[in-house]
Amino acid sequence: MSDILNKAIVLVLNRNWQAINIRTPADAFCQLATNTATALDIALGADAQAEALRPVSWDEWCTLPIRAGDYAVQTIRGAIRVPTVIVAMNYAKVPKRRPKLCARTIRERDGNRCQYTGALLRPDEGNLDHVLPRSRGGPDTWENLVWSSKQVNTRKGNRLPHEAGLKLLNVPRAPKELPVTAFLRNAHDIAEWKLFITE
Repeated sequence: MSDILNKAIVLVLNRNWQAINIRTPADAFCQLATNTATALDIALGADAQAEALRPVSWDEWCTLPIRAGDYAVQTIRGAIRVPTVIVAMNYAKVPKRRPKLCARTIRERDGNRCQYTGALLRPDEGNLDHVLPRSRGGPDTWENLVWSSKQVNTRKGNRLPHEAGLKLLNVPRAPKELPVTAFLRNAHDIAEWKLFITE
């Protein structure tokens, strides 16, 4: 039971039914029991389209039958179905955040191009370059990291670009914050989530 309770398998929607988070059943049950969220009872048809979809309060949720394929937890009241989608009734925003700082996101920000030569690179032909080298106090930040061809990066070494006869084609900047919906992934392939997030 504790494995299911702590597995991130519950999609959270804001009151406008926009996906904003993924939570564990333990978190979802707390929100439902305190009336800060309602669960969605979703019946899917053969084509994975919603045949029926309705918000359900905690008291009613505890009485719903457990269907084939549903997760459930055993309580002193009996087995309770784990919701796959809940709606945070008092929350309307879609939070924003920046992508995680890593080689992949720097490469994507820089369009798979060497920021010194402009050459289009395959992922294995490039790597991260610290504009101000780490050996000289350069931080791991959006503004100090660029995608560079491996040969150019080796030639630059621990020098500043101008010291190596190089010039940046673009000033590195942090990407804009995006709605969290852009980062949500259906890692467990939960059919009901496909009604609210696309990948």
